[in-house]
Amino acid sequence: MTQAPSTDLHFSLYEARVAALGLRYDAEGVWPAESVDLLIRAGCHRTFAPRAAGGRTFPSPQDENCALFNSLRLVGRADLSLGRIYEGHVNALKLFGWYGSPEQLERLSIDLDAGRMFGVWATEPPPGVALEADPFGDRLSGSKRFATGAGRLDYALVTARPSSGERRLVIIPANQQERADISGWRVRGMRATISGTYDLTGFRPVERDLLGAAGDYDREPRFTAGAWRFLAVQLGGVEALLRETRSAMSDAARSDPLQRAKFADAVAATRGAGLWVREAADRAASDHPDAKPIVLLARGVVERAALDVMEISARIVGTRSAADGTRIDKIIRDLSLYLRQAGPDYARDEAAKAFLERDVWHEGDELW
Repeated sequence: MTQAPSTDLHFSLYEARVAALGLRYDAEGVWPAESVDLLIRAGCHRTFAPRAAGGRTFPSPQDENCALFNSLRLVGRADLSLGRIYEGHVNALKLFGWYGSPEQLERLSIDLDAGRMFGVWATEPPPGVALEADPFGDRLSGSKRFATGAGRLDYALVTARPSSGERRLVIIPANQQERADISGWRVRGMRATISGTYDLTGFRPVERDLLGAAGDYDREPRFTAGAWRFLAVQLGGVEALLRETRSAMSDAARSDPLQRAKFADAVAATRGAGLWVREAADRAASDHPDAKPIVLLARGVVERAALDVMEISARIVGTRSAADGTRIDKIIRDLSLYLRQAGPDYARDEAAKAFLERDVWHEGDELW
């Protein structure tokens, strides 16, 4: 991955402010409204939008992915809850870019001009979300859960299953607070994401609300390879934890070779995870046929690195790492939840099978 051109996001100007706000929103367990406003003020909400919707033009897909990689890390370093919100918004922008009609992209441009934020909601309790036809047109029934920003985001792309065929993507308003139930979102970390349930029953989407064709959301390798984006946010959190641990090390710890060895292990774990996520982003940007197994394996690498750095930080800093209201405590709690992505063992097994079948590496650069 080469050095990306300046993204003109200016988010770095707000990083310290967002980090401080993150502590407050975490303590209160409320939507990080001011942090989201700062994200929009920095222009992050539209830089990676489709060109037809006013997104920035990059020299190549690789340059764009490098810029996005750095942006996701930066926001994740400031606040993992905000990073999760931003990653969901970027995910929606990617789906618009791949599958949006000219009319939908024009509508997206207007929404981004107004500073509106999107999310993507796919997780649902049984029996799921149905897209049913009746004499008056299409109608949604069911709800989404773990819906980041339920009742606070402006729009969400939701998956819904028709009476026959594959899932469809539907654009719905996500800010109707009477449909949101966040009472069950009582968690140790990632509190400010407000990932509650959202009732979709009664929404009547029209043609312009249906994004792409049936099955587009689940198409591979985009579906799996796109996971590198949340890995970049998590990597930013690990980097922030490493930085906070360094700042918290006492003079005695810095003079102790055993403590320095622990810190060196944390640096190596963080840097190693960063290299894997960069590789995953590069493969995804070039539509490399092996992007999927590389991303699947990177998930486990990032998780292992995060767990190692969390343990090392607690050992180096001691009881201060668990003090309420500290950045170290917040980052550890946030990572503990954010790392719990679905099917980690399955993801690693699928990657292992790909590596066993062939040399999944750079062409001309043999792994074995």
